[in-house]
Amino acid sequence: MITYYIVGYRKKTVRENLQLALPHLNDAERKKIEKKFYHHFCDTLFEMIKTMTISEKEMKKRFVFENIEVVKEYEDKGKSIALICAHYASYEWLLVMNKYLTTHKGFGIYKKIRNKYFDKLVRKIRGKFDAELIDTRSTIPTMRQNQRDGVLGYYGFLSDQSPKLKNAVYWTEVFGVEVPVHVGAELLAKKLDMNVMFVKGSKIKRGYYKAEFIPYPQTPKDVPNFEITDEFLRLMEKQILEAPEYYLWTHKRFKHRGKAPKPKA
Repeated sequence: MITYYIVGYRKKTVRENLQLALPHLNDAERKKIEKKFYHHFCDTLFEMIKTMTISEKEMKKRFVFENIEVVKEYEDKGKSIALICAHYASYEWLLVMNKYLTTHKGFGIYKKIRNKYFDKLVRKIRGKFDAELIDTRSTIPTMRQNQRDGVLGYYGFLSDQSPKLKNAVYWTEVFGVEVPVHVGAELLAKKLDMNVMFVKGSKIKRGYYKAEFIPYPQTPKDVPNFEITDEFLRLMEKQILEAPEYYLWTHKRFKHRGKAPKPKA
């Protein structure tokens, strides 16, 4: 496996993340997960490229939703929805969900890539099933304009990355490690009166995945700040612990640990 034995892509980061997140396992157990992760990582790279040529019929066969009826139920509520998920299993293929929408439009929030060629390629791949991509800098203006225009949407947020330290507004424990976390999905849901759903992805076998929608039953603007974010993080931890090899461990998720501001006297 080239990415593991030769290139060693971010192996140091992967190993460190596994040690921090799974301290209850021994070195041999974590090494086994590490190797399984790189196998899955290679699969996802090929699958991402395959997206450009795969048919809608084939995609729906390979990525299924266990409770797709929830999408219709949420559309009937007449509000836009913040769809919160993690970099787990085949998060890229989640975009096929757009083919099941009737009254809403699918939007994916993503961070623009500096390299123009790769940014264009990623946009092409992720836009295969008619989902519209919004770069992070344009998220709020686009969502506000859609609201003014009466455009209802599902906004997909991958909310498990580490925010820039200067933008950190909320610190909490992730796998027992205190780090800053993204709260954008929750804050926007409150500000724009959107409903919230979490997505739990799973890998069935190589090239086949499934996802489950987990509705957040309360009105976001009426719950305490960061409660939604905390709920997502607990669901994410549980999801990862079930099969840790399918999480994207190459992200520097814990890079700001130990940097939390001290409480004011």
